[in-house]
Amino acid sequence: MRFFSIILIVFCSGVMNGQDISKLVSISFENVDKKTVLSRLENQTDVTFYYLEEWLGEELITKEYQNVTLKTILDDLFSDTVLNYYFLKEKEVVLTSNIVIYDNLPDRFFGEEKDSLVVNKPKQKIAPVFYTKKKSLNEAKISTIKIGKASVYSKEKYELSGYARNFTTGKPIQNLAILVEGKDLVATTDKNGYYLLELPAGENILSTTSLGIADSKKRVILYNNGTLDFDLTESLEVLDEVLLESNRDENIKDVVTGKEQVDVEASKNIPLVLGERDVLKVATALPGITTAGEGAAGLNVRGGKADQNLTLLDDALIYNPQHFFGLFSALNPFTIGKVDIYKGAIPAEYGGRLSSVFDIKTKDARTDKLGVEASIGPVTGNVTVETPVVKDKSGLLFGARGAYANWILRSLDEETLNNSQASFYDAILKYNHEINENNKINATGYYSRDDFSITSDSIYVYSNRAFSLRWDHTFNDKHKGNVLLTNSQYKFDINFDGDSNNDFNLGYSVEETEVKLQMKYELNPMYKFHYGIANKIYQVRPGSIKPDGDGSIVTPFSIPKEKALESAAFISGRFDFTPKFSVNAGLRYSLYNALGEGTQREYEENRPRNEGTVTNTIQYENNKVIETYDGVELRLSSRYIIKPDLSIKAGYSNTYQYIHTLSNNTTVSPIDTWKLSDLNIAPQKAQQYSFGVFKNLNESTYEISLEGFYKKLDNIVDFKVGSQILLNENIETEVLQGEGKAYGVEFLLRKNKGKFNGWFSYTYSRSFVKLDSEFAEERVNNGEFFPANYDKPHDISLVSNYKFTKRFSLSANFVYQTGRPVTFPVGQFILNGSEFVVFSDRNKFRIPDFYRLDLGFNIEGNHKNKKLAHSFWTISIYNVLGRNNPFSVFFVADDGEIRALQSSVFSIPVPSITYNLKF
Repeated sequence: MRFFSIILIVFCSGVMNGQDISKLVSISFENVDKKTVLSRLENQTDVTFYYLEEWLGEELITKEYQNVTLKTILDDLFSDTVLNYYFLKEKEVVLTSNIVIYDNLPDRFFGEEKDSLVVNKPKQKIAPVFYTKKKSLNEAKISTIKIGKASVYSKEKYELSGYARNFTTGKPIQNLAILVEGKDLVATTDKNGYYLLELPAGENILSTTSLGIADSKKRVILYNNGTLDFDLTESLEVLDEVLLESNRDENIKDVVTGKEQVDVEASKNIPLVLGERDVLKVATALPGITTAGEGAAGLNVRGGKADQNLTLLDDALIYNPQHFFGLFSALNPFTIGKVDIYKGAIPAEYGGRLSSVFDIKTKDARTDKLGVEASIGPVTGNVTVETPVVKDKSGLLFGARGAYANWILRSLDEETLNNSQASFYDAILKYNHEINENNKINATGYYSRDDFSITSDSIYVYSNRAFSLRWDHTFNDKHKGNVLLTNSQYKFDINFDGDSNNDFNLGYSVEETEVKLQMKYELNPMYKFHYGIANKIYQVRPGSIKPDGDGSIVTPFSIPKEKALESAAFISGRFDFTPKFSVNAGLRYSLYNALGEGTQREYEENRPRNEGTVTNTIQYENNKVIETYDGVELRLSSRYIIKPDLSIKAGYSNTYQYIHTLSNNTTVSPIDTWKLSDLNIAPQKAQQYSFGVFKNLNESTYEISLEGFYKKLDNIVDFKVGSQILLNENIETEVLQGEGKAYGVEFLLRKNKGKFNGWFSYTYSRSFVKLDSEFAEERVNNGEFFPANYDKPHDISLVSNYKFTKRFSLSANFVYQTGRPVTFPVGQFILNGSEFVVFSDRNKFRIPDFYRLDLGFNIEGNHKNKKLAHSFWTISIYNVLGRNNPFSVFFVADDGEIRALQSSVFSIPVPSITYNLKF
């Protein structure tokens, strides 16, 4: 074995590098190692090679060369290795492992250029890499790693990328900080454990640090672009205090405009009605999100209707996520892991709604050991159980909640409700299974049901059902995706049992099934893409009525089923053009087909739709296309970071909605029905523009944001005065479609740290509707814009929590809102002996403003690690001020006079106490 262990630097103008390299050689190799290759080259060329055998490796070579120079052969043999070579003399070649032997000095080696020393000046700057193997005793213990292949022609900087994983579990380590000592350079691994650094050529000392991971340090000699992976071990330390900061500066860095997140764990400290934890109620304390009033189901986001929100539970749609007239959420708070709200530029993978997306994800069940969380309060009892199925592989989560709320109705100051009753329950079951590191399956089933009677003769029942099955697959480090199957159903029933012989059962349901393919591709850390396709089938049973009992005289009647197919394809990408400027752009194409079997009417053009203007009735066979609508939707967000704690964002989106609620009530009702777009009812459309400024103060202790928006809507659905909605088979004669517009400014000040924390939000928002027509019966308020039912210009929320100690805290929740619009009677007249009332323009007046203060005192059990269970008490008072906030205003005739009356939900302070247990 020959070896050459001394690095030579030759200064000789008379000896040329590769003096005899022009001689042509013909030779072939078949499955031989590099040592054999060099030996045969020595025999054929009389050249002697000097090297260490350990450098050559065990790779077998199969090559053939015809009439090429020795230099060509060596370049090809060593192209994918770290070996270099140097012609020392005419017949002697020195091999080096990642070392370049120079026979001239680089420019300005002595401080100024020495032309006399330059033999052949290269086209690029020569930058030899020099490093000291041992600087100190401590640094001598640092392992040295050489990356890339040394070259005569080098650059000043190269890219180093790689992957960090837990050596014990094999799972990626995210948020690992990789620091370059003395050079003010740092990188952080992403959620998949990958990082990218741009480093100066030569020696760099890299250190890694992360909570729960042992620190490490490596010396990297960088010759070229390359990779370096980290296999790290966990560190166990006894700490006095650990402070976890989640998504720090996320409000500054996030590119998507109008995005909010609800801290599920922190929501337990916010005092709400009867001590119930409710993430949707917490969302209404954020800017731009409100309700039509206390006890009103549905949310209004940035001036939109309640039916314009897409509420997803593990990707399955929940049509009515409310219990008990909207006082409680139908979503079990103990099972929720994450809540993302999109109210601006909605990402392209979501479609079918105009205003917002509430993307709610449940927790993955524990796979290590049993976990139980339970609570009992004045209204509900709740229990959630997590248990492993296959240890460290799969788990099952089950949550159930039931109510005993009848005493609430009896306590309300309303005689007609004395005999009322109400109950509700919901249940969720989730199974998560990690097949291997590349495949994971999640399945979720959900059901909720409400039974209530607000009179002595009618029982209302409504329910939600949802199911989702998701398979996540990782193809490689850059490409991953999932296949999703969901089914959702909402239905209600009215059972009437009166004193007369007109007892009946009335039922309604809407159901949808969706299959969706989503893919994600990361071209590099700066360019990421998301694309996919989706198909959804709607089935609506608009209603049926049948007699209840043998003596009922009610005639059975059923409206034909509606059916439609909605398909979509989408693509979006995040583009980090510079570290400061990023864009998230997406396109979504949606195609909607209303399908038979069914009957559709045609009406005379330029005439109002009524029984007298029908020109034709068309019968469509099963699955025959009745009408087709389609459209391209653009979703665009951009962010520019002015300073690390200051950014500006702008966004634009246009959306389509093919399904609508039918309601002529002021607020959302559990018996509102859904109607598909068809030959006579067009889909709703919206365009939204937004711009915001986001600022953090005092190391992200405070967040401040100011965001404005403008929204334009078309084909929004409203109804004629006195319209009949329920069981109307020609609903298009009662429907009006018009324009809408909404605009506003949202302000948020949030304190994230310290004993006192919480947020203050203020929203100024307006929402208007315009129903214009050349026909008086289809025109409202003379065809001018008028305030929508949910137009509430001023909305203020203050949520605060003060921690006296780690166990005791005081919370407060204050809400103020402008009263919503109403229509008042303004006069009366007598015609043919009958008295009639004259009403004002629609929504010309407003009910009194709404405000409410809630207080809560939170007591946590001791924080000992070795205890069977951890407890949490909440003592709260809802509506401390006893404000008699009006829910609605109505009018009655009394002795020839019209009197205005108001109804309220809670007009007195409501105390409650809730006990939570977790182990």
